[in-house]
Amino acid sequence: MTEPGRLAGADPLEALAAEWAEEVEGTSYVPMAADELRAHLRELARVVVAAVHADPPRPNVGAAVGRRLVLAHFTGPATVERTVLLLGERMPALYGPRVRAAAHALTGSLAAGYAAALRGRTLDEQEAIRRAVLAARQHTEQALHASEARFRAMFHEAAIGIGLGDVQGRIIDVNPALCAMFGYTAEEFTRRSVVQQMHPDDAPSVWERYERLLRGDIDNFRVEKRFYRADGTEIVVHLTLSLVRDEQGDPAYQVAMLEDVSERHRLQAHMEYQAYHDPLTTLANRARFTERLERVFAEAGPSSTRRVGVCFLDLDGFKTINDSLGHHVGDVMLQEVARRLAACAGEGELVARTGGDEFVVLVEDSHGVDRLVDLADRVLAALEPPFRLVGQELVTGASIGVVEKAVSETTASELMRAADITLYTAKAEGRGRWAVHDPSRDEAETARFTLSAALPAAVAHDEFFVLYQPLVSLADHRIRGVEALVRWQHPRLGVLSPSLFIGPAEETGVIVPLGRRVLEAACRDARDWHAEFGDASPFVSVNVAPRQLHEPGLVAEIAALLDRTGLPADRLQVELTERALTTDEGAPLKALDSLRAMGIKIAVDDFGTGYSNLSYLRRLPVDVIKLDGSFGEGLREEELSDEVDERIVGTLVALGHALDLTVTAEGVETAEQAARLRALGCDEGQGWLFAPALPAGDIAAMLRRGLPLGQS
Repeated sequence: MTEPGRLAGADPLEALAAEWAEEVEGTSYVPMAADELRAHLRELARVVVAAVHADPPRPNVGAAVGRRLVLAHFTGPATVERTVLLLGERMPALYGPRVRAAAHALTGSLAAGYAAALRGRTLDEQEAIRRAVLAARQHTEQALHASEARFRAMFHEAAIGIGLGDVQGRIIDVNPALCAMFGYTAEEFTRRSVVQQMHPDDAPSVWERYERLLRGDIDNFRVEKRFYRADGTEIVVHLTLSLVRDEQGDPAYQVAMLEDVSERHRLQAHMEYQAYHDPLTTLANRARFTERLERVFAEAGPSSTRRVGVCFLDLDGFKTINDSLGHHVGDVMLQEVARRLAACAGEGELVARTGGDEFVVLVEDSHGVDRLVDLADRVLAALEPPFRLVGQELVTGASIGVVEKAVSETTASELMRAADITLYTAKAEGRGRWAVHDPSRDEAETARFTLSAALPAAVAHDEFFVLYQPLVSLADHRIRGVEALVRWQHPRLGVLSPSLFIGPAEETGVIVPLGRRVLEAACRDARDWHAEFGDASPFVSVNVAPRQLHEPGLVAEIAALLDRTGLPADRLQVELTERALTTDEGAPLKALDSLRAMGIKIAVDDFGTGYSNLSYLRRLPVDVIKLDGSFGEGLREEELSDEVDERIVGTLVALGHALDLTVTAEGVETAEQAARLRALGCDEGQGWLFAPALPAGDIAAMLRRGLPLGQS
């Protein structure tokens, strides 16, 4: 097969067509010049590429492509085999791994269409031979010698096996092709009967039709069936059996024509295996799992008492192993996980890999949730021992969502949706455990699941907007900065607060494109304020999630954004949680160092709620600490002041100032609270006393008025 990269730089479609032409050239007799061959395959390549990129993919298009190959005389066995292997391997290489599943499904469909078209062509040839045999027999009665010569020539030279038998089932004569097919000599054949050739697993209907033919009730029939060769090996043949009648119309003898289709069957079986199995782990894939699950529901009637269950799991910590040690190690671990899971499965239990590090076990006829729980326990126990890979011991567990229901009470899609929600519950409860589906939890979890599923489209459709809450100097109550706060303008639910969607956004990775859009909106608005108010304009503080810090292009993106908007770097502040800063070294801290070197300020949000590793804080690239609002709650009213809260705030402020950091107090709601925080040394305040989160235009209006905030 063509070496990957051999056509580097070429158009993927042209590359695919060229490799296809190179693979199949000479495997079939095709009356085409090289340029015609390539043009023909280019057109077919365009069809298959469009099919795998369709949404949803259209694997059935492969059947039509297979038929077109046969119509163009691509009938050599090696042609379809090389075609299937090439398309299954090269389309993912040329167009990315996202088309792998669609490519495998399409090649399976292509092999099936090719086999059906070739079978039809064979049937036509067999019919022509059958008619010739009958015509030769009739003509023999008129001109025996001439027709006998023609019949014998056709009989002996035919590429397919032909045998003659009497109405008692004895074999009278066979041609060389049949001898080669079965491994018997002609003499050995004539000592055998048709019954001796039967396969023990033949369906009764085959021999019922055979008996009807010998009685003269029917003139011919066709069937695909198995036979044993002389050496005991098994072959699959396409058999056409015809009855020849005498002058009175009574059965005289039978003519059998047989084509060996064993290789075609093996190829089709191989293609079906590829279409329904995961190539990495050899477990059943999503298509096979879905087919089996839907069959359970299809076979059960409306009054059925049948029950079904699934254990839906994904691996805990696999992404870290995959990212840190490389995809090769990750693939080996997935193979070992698959082996352990397969060993856990019993009769009536199908293990499938549905994608990435997700697996599912289908339990047909579950008879209650206890069986599913027992299976989940076996799975967790099987994954507990360390994996010895690449010279070290690696550990991973799993979170499992367990769902078991009566088939009559649900559908396949509802069952899997419940499993997905329950898996999320297991993860939220601490990972490394299973959770059983609880219908009472469905409403809240479904709402969260629905929001999570809608996030990518919401980002793409620009359903988010940004509000700004002032950061005020406690010395003069004037605006020094603003914090950008994102909101979701949901088309059905209205405006949603971050508490409902930031968590799911971080879990799904949507936080990266969402954070990018918030940063861009905030920088544009801050640029407009700077253009109008100059040095008196506020800086904008934008929250950055830990996952964003791991993006290798974050620093370059922010630099390009500042350049594109014209916002000075000192007008941008980046906020991160204390936990994100104190538990993650390496690349994230390097990113912060780079941002700070550009002149961007770094703030620690909700300070005091994380690990509070004070010695570590000293080494961080930080300019501001924002005290969590809970510390100031006891300072809201002078007569109810909490002395402990006052000491804690004073200590944190002193710590911040000792490290030359600006200290901002969050959650300031009363004038008394602001005054006490100022007395304790806090530099800035943020909260409803000064202003709620407001649109950019309202912030500009405040700046134009130039009045202090939070003073009566």
